[in-house]
Amino acid sequence: MMIGKDLLHYHIETQLGAGGMGEVYQARDTKLGRGVAVKILPEIFARDPERVARFEREAKLLAALNHANIAALYGLEEADGRHFLVMELVEGDTLAKRIASRPIPVEEALKIAHQIVEALEAAHEKGVIHRDLKPANVKITPEGKVKVLAKAMDVAPATTDTMNSPTLSIVATNAGVILGTAGYMSPEQAKGRAADQRSDIFSFGCVLYEMITGRTTFEGETVTEVIASVLKQEADLSLIPANIHPRVVDLIRRCLVKDPKKRWHAAADVRVEIETILAESHGLKAADFSATRMPRWQL
Repeated sequence: MMIGKDLLHYHIETQLGAGGMGEVYQARDTKLGRGVAVKILPEIFARDPERVARFEREAKLLAALNHANIAALYGLEEADGRHFLVMELVEGDTLAKRIASRPIPVEEALKIAHQIVEALEAAHEKGVIHRDLKPANVKITPEGKVKVLAKAMDVAPATTDTMNSPTLSIVATNAGVILGTAGYMSPEQAKGRAADQRSDIFSFGCVLYEMITGRTTFEGETVTEVIASVLKQEADLSLIPANIHPRVVDLIRRCLVKDPKKRWHAAADVRVEIETILAESHGLKAADFSATRMPRWQL
C-alpha cells in the first residue's frame, strides 16, 4: 500500500481505485501545491519491458487528448522502479453515484450524454478508443462539467485485440471489477474480438439507457451471466418512460445493436442526433444548438 509514501514530489494520500492496469491514488504535488491523481503500473507489469512500453505508448496517446471533457494527463514518471502517470484530480461525484439515487430526467441525461460523446468524438479523432466506458468512469464536477476520467481510460489504438486489453485482464485479479465492467462491454469485446469506436458507442448506449431508466442494460449475478446477456439479450426498451420522445428511444436502440456494422458508426453522428433532439425540445434548429454548444446547455 502506497498511502503516506512519496513518489518523487508526489505525496500519496488516499486510494481512489484499482484495476487490471494499476492502482490509482489521490496525491499532493508538493512542488505546485495541488492535488493530482496518480496511476501506478502494477509491479508485475513493471518488470515486463513490453508492458512498460505499452504503458508509455498509452500515456502518449492520452497526452494527445486535450479536451475539456477528458481528465488531463500531466506527466509520465518513474521512481523507485515504479512507473506512474500523473493526472488531473477531478472533484465531484461519479455518474454511477448520481444514477444510484434516482433515474436522471431525460433532458439532463441528454446534456450529460452530449458531453460524454464529445469526449469520445475527440478521442476517436486522435485514433484512441476508451474500451471501458461506464458510469463509474465519468465524473460530474460541482460546476456541472462532465469529465471522462483519464485514469480510467484504458486507451488503445482505434483497432485493438481485446484479449490483451486491460479491461479483460482484470478477471484474474478482481472479479467484482469485471462484473461491474462486463455489462457495458460491446458484444465484439465480449467475444474477444477487435474493438473500435463502435464498441465505445455501444458502451455509451448502455450508459444513456441506465441514466434514463435507473437500471443497468444487461444484468446477471455472475460475469458469465452478464456476458451472456450482452451477447444474447436485447435491451428492454419498455423500461424507458413512455413520455420520452421516440427519437431518444431510437438513439439508444441504434447504439445497442449487436452487430457493429448496423450500429451508429461515429460518435459525431450520435452527438448531432443528441443536439437535434435537445434543440427541437426547445424550438430551435440543430444548427443553432451546435453554434452555441454546451454553454447554453450547461448542467
